[in-house]
Amino acid sequence: MALTPPRRGVVPPLCTPLDATGAVDTGSLGRLVEHLIRGGVHGVFALGSSGETAYLTDEQRCVVLETVVAAVRGRVPVLAGVIDTTTPRVLSHARRAAHLGADSLVATAPFYTRTHPKEITRHFRALRDAVDLPLFAYDIPVAVGTKLPAPLVAELAADGTLAGLKDSSGDEGGLRRLLVALGGRHGRGDGPAPDFTVFTGSELTVDAALLAGVDGVVPGLGNVDPAGYVRLYEAALAGDWAQAAKEQERLVTLFGMVDAGPEAEMGRSSSALGAFKSALHQLGVIDCGGTAIPQIPLGEASEAEVGRLLRGAGLSPVR
Repeated sequence: MALTPPRRGVVPPLCTPLDATGAVDTGSLGRLVEHLIRGGVHGVFALGSSGETAYLTDEQRCVVLETVVAAVRGRVPVLAGVIDTTTPRVLSHARRAAHLGADSLVATAPFYTRTHPKEITRHFRALRDAVDLPLFAYDIPVAVGTKLPAPLVAELAADGTLAGLKDSSGDEGGLRRLLVALGGRHGRGDGPAPDFTVFTGSELTVDAALLAGVDGVVPGLGNVDPAGYVRLYEAALAGDWAQAAKEQERLVTLFGMVDAGPEAEMGRSSSALGAFKSALHQLGVIDCGGTAIPQIPLGEASEAEVGRLLRGAGLSPVR
């Protein structure tokens, strides 16, 4: 039986460890799940952007989800990304995810094709009608090319199509306007969708977003330091905003690892994912820090910078 989706808290988007041949390293993936659960997370999100899902074959996606569900053992909810270009392809991933034991689904708007808001609405409703699992919208216009309009999200929240939203738009003002439309920080229970969950995907402004009224965070850096994000969240929940800010500032410095890769040699995404994986390798969580082709791997100097930032944040590399 599927677990209730996480309504609050820290839900890291799992990295996907790969071996030297580019195959999914299931042993390392299982250890990563344990690393996150020991850190106190409230759920895990497999097959998102940090999981390099766009680079994985359909067979690899299945291996990842099977491994994660088995490793989690029902201790926290598993959100499964079913991200793809068009509704028929996403439906195929969604049905497979449900069969493999996911507790909730996460989908973007269709992309590559140019899609009208009415078609995006139809897309999400088709997914929810076809697969009886809670559905989260993933707003990431830098990758999809479409910003989910607040009225569309509010409509799909109110009618129960969507259980929640992961906001990775970078539009902090737009996020605040959506929260107000949903009832605001102090009036969510009286709003049009009292059970709707809003997660921020921004690692750097979690304390501010929680103060504004989001319910939690889906941080890529949470792969590296899940306990740090849990401490931040718990401090905010207790109203200790000074401690939340202190923890946030430590994590902001640690996040500097995403710039370890030289811009002249690799894309920002390659640098960020490579840094997260290098950190996990240096911490002894995964066996190999490699990313999927055609991403360029970090060099020795970049890996050394990642190690310096880990030590500065109070995390101790073992490699």
